[in-house]
Amino acid sequence: MVRLMGARIAYLAALLAAVVLLEGCGGGGAPSESRASWRGKTEAACLVEGRVRASSYVHSVSPINGPSACGLQTPLKVSAAQGGRVRITPTATLGCPLAASLDRWINNSVQKAAYRQFRQRVVEIKQISSYSCRGRNGRRRGPLSEHSFGNALDVASFRLSDGHVITVLNGWNRGSPRDRAFLREAFTGACNEFYTVLGPGADRHHANHFHMDLLVSNVTKGGRHFCQPRPRQGLFAAIKADPETTASIKPTPFVGPSTH
Repeated sequence: MVRLMGARIAYLAALLAAVVLLEGCGGGGAPSESRASWRGKTEAACLVEGRVRASSYVHSVSPINGPSACGLQTPLKVSAAQGGRVRITPTATLGCPLAASLDRWINNSVQKAAYRQFRQRVVEIKQISSYSCRGRNGRRRGPLSEHSFGNALDVASFRLSDGHVITVLNGWNRGSPRDRAFLREAFTGACNEFYTVLGPGADRHHANHFHMDLLVSNVTKGGRHFCQPRPRQGLFAAIKADPETTASIKPTPFVGPSTH
């Protein structure tokens, strides 16, 4: 009797652990999907080419495998970018390609926009989702989100060196002219760096953050990327008060399906 009871307890414990594991991935389980071969290849190439190097703020952890096709072979814990000068909070779990693009975006777009609008630099970026095994927009069915492969990041706010915080939720439409100009320039830069970028106005899921990923199928002939809302003249109305900033914005066409 004792052995039978012990076996039942062990079975129930195992069943509970399985349920908890599934519930922790995308709110009730991730859609079933096979992992495309290009994911491992691009991840390995990025590491071999040294596009991201180990440091006190970037280090590799054990491989993540499943459930479903979720995971990556060499997950990176990234707590800062730009040589440690820009904190990433909380620490993000990313693949090498996304980490490399994040660093380029901060250097080529975010900091330039901050200097142009505020004459100071960004010292911290708050992210609200990096690796997360789930369907797009948290759905249980349909394709997996790029977050499921460490190939996406959701950015919610930026902190300047003087302590000023610019949030996507409050700054995009209701912020000061300079806040709005900064966010739109950073957004446009993201559209040029990442293969998919979704922000306020794309749909109800992106009112408070920029979603950025590197899904290769969202790169079309001519190198065009998918970006919503699409950069257009009306979108940058807040920038017109600053001719220097307006001159720096060069919108390009973007096409493709949503991948969040």
